Amino acid sequence: MLLGGRGNIGSGLRKYMSQLDARYRFVCVDLPGARNRGPAGEGEQFVELDFFADPEAFRRLLPGVDLVVYLARQGGLAEMNQMTDLVYESVLAQDPAPMIIGSSSVHAVDAAYLFYEKDPYPLIAQRRFAELGSTWPRIPATLPACPVNHYGDEKAYVEAWTHRLALQGRAAVAARWGGVNAENKMHGEVAYFSVWCHQEDAARFVHACFSTHRNGTLKSGAHYFVISNNTYNIFDIQTPADEIGYLPTHNAEDFYR
Repeated sequence: MLLGGRGNIGSGLRKYMSQLDARYRFVCVDLPGARNRGPAGEGEQFVELDFFADPEAFRRLLPGVDLVVYLARQGGLAEMNQMTDLVYESVLAQDPAPMIIGSSSVHAVDAAYLFYEKDPYPLIAQRRFAELGSTWPRIPATLPACPVNHYGDEKAYVEAWTHRLALQGRAAVAARWGGVNAENKMHGEVAYFSVWCHQEDAARFVHACFSTHRNGTLKSGAHYFVISNNTYNIFDIQTPADEIGYLPTHNAEDFYR
């Protein structure tokens, strides 16, 4: 189940996850009239539902679902956190409960790197690579959330729920998404080359999480950065490689050459 399956991330998951494993079938839950940013494919069911307004209808969709990917957003911080409560409480109430991947973001740790203020990140952001040297520190995947605004706060709230489900023996991971866009289009700012994530790599991450869950080795409660294998990446993607086998194949420097 993709909550927000018509959006930038969801449309890529629908396209590429079925290429990784043809057995995937999708139930995509979106607001009525939500724009579909990717073509519909086989094995996809679209449900137009404001599940925040009708939680019982949402709960009726959950039995038989193996994996929930929570991508939806709405309103301000208070409403967003209420929706997160609804999603996680509904998943927790299922027996057996599906695995859940909640959407966090690289912005959950904005205070850790201050892209334009704290060396060496301004050099990377401004693409002054001759001054950079051959190595630089990566933001560790294990770093707790340290947001600087409400957007980061809502992501930290998702991560807190992820930890809570793990303590109750349920399978949950938080995805600290990088820049995932429809058709993999690059944003204008130069720093984007460090945070860019191809839709296929996003799909590889979800597939790696679910496969690890199915074989019984998932580290539930973890949060991982979901970034492509960018030459000037500033985030730790070695930890998800080691723990779930996440191996991104795209590189912004090559994709936009």
